[in-house]
Amino acid sequence: MYVRARSAARTEASARLSIPESSAKRKLTFAGRQFGAGRGTAWLARLLAMQIKPFRIEQYFGKYEFTAKYLLSSSDAESRTIQELLELEPGSQEKFLRHWCGYTESPGAPELREVISGMYKGIKPSDVLVMAATEEGIFVFYHALAGAGDHIIVETPCYESALELARSTGAQVSEWRRCYENGWAHDLAALEKLLQPNTKIIYINTPHNPTGLLMTASAFQQLIKLAASRGIIVFCDEVYRELEHDPANRLLAACEIYERAVSLGSMSKTYGLPGLRLGWLASRDTEILERCLEFKYYTTICSSAPSEFLAALGLRHREVLVQRNRDIVLRNLPLLDAFLRQRSNFFEWVKPNASPIGFVRFKPQREVQSFCEEVVKNAGVLLLPGTVYDQPHHIRFGYGRKNMPESLAQLSAYLDAHS
Repeated sequence: MYVRARSAARTEASARLSIPESSAKRKLTFAGRQFGAGRGTAWLARLLAMQIKPFRIEQYFGKYEFTAKYLLSSSDAESRTIQELLELEPGSQEKFLRHWCGYTESPGAPELREVISGMYKGIKPSDVLVMAATEEGIFVFYHALAGAGDHIIVETPCYESALELARSTGAQVSEWRRCYENGWAHDLAALEKLLQPNTKIIYINTPHNPTGLLMTASAFQQLIKLAASRGIIVFCDEVYRELEHDPANRLLAACEIYERAVSLGSMSKTYGLPGLRLGWLASRDTEILERCLEFKYYTTICSSAPSEFLAALGLRHREVLVQRNRDIVLRNLPLLDAFLRQRSNFFEWVKPNASPIGFVRFKPQREVQSFCEEVVKNAGVLLLPGTVYDQPHHIRFGYGRKNMPESLAQLSAYLDAHS
């Protein structure tokens, strides 16, 4: 049983953070409530003034994901039932039914933080901050740490919130662009040219959404060295970690090798449990996590008690979850690769080496979003147009579901009938 974090603990954490004088002299009224002075007021004021572009990826999925019969673009691996989770550990069903549904500790349930920290080398439970899904982690991280006057570099293409939430802080944002023409390689010389005296954060994603590619060990080490030489925070999105197609190619987590790095983890992708809506930030930098926790008090305060129980259970047996999902991915990948080769007049790609997704170049001279919408409306096959990544000549495919062969056959039949 877990209890809500005490007010005294929150006050102590707040005391370790400086309060801007300009914020201390004003109050803010919102929805009929008056908020007092302090850092929280400044953060709330920024939220109310925030401008965010429409979230195109989620808008597109919201339109089609729950009506399309064949999902051929999903970014998560095959899921499983709560019963299947509970069967992983004797006695867990009885414990789950007795689990208290009160508030949980704001940093995360101790049991969950313990099991998450054990996934890393040199990371303690106190180095972990649990979030209500990685989306909250991205939002909280950027808004707790960046603002006007700061500079952020974001690796692109990327999951849209990684870029747009950086922009929403008021910071200057530069894109470290990768491109299909050079095999989506990481150009470190180009990254170095983007650095400014006020560069505060570099966001990277490995294994990468949408390409499904791992950063090379050499590029990863050079990037960390570059950031460390300037004290820049590395925000490393690692939600596909442990779903490398060859586990021997797995990189160390950023938080393991650099004190100013923050690793972003998730229950959704590799482990196939997006319905739990849980993620985490892991870092050895105490101040970074304290500031993120202070901001979390303005978002969710704490996570779902049942979800934390199930997440801890799943992670204690994550080898079982990962092995099943890797088997599906490795069974489906050759089928998808063969399909793309057979349809070389339509498609080509850099074959992924991690995750359950890949980014396929669409060769016909036509608008890719209209093609994807025709396919989902007429064949019931959901593909994700690259326009949501500002890549108008690409389509994201997903191959992490058991029924991918059936979905692929449906797409093939549609193309045969309309070619």
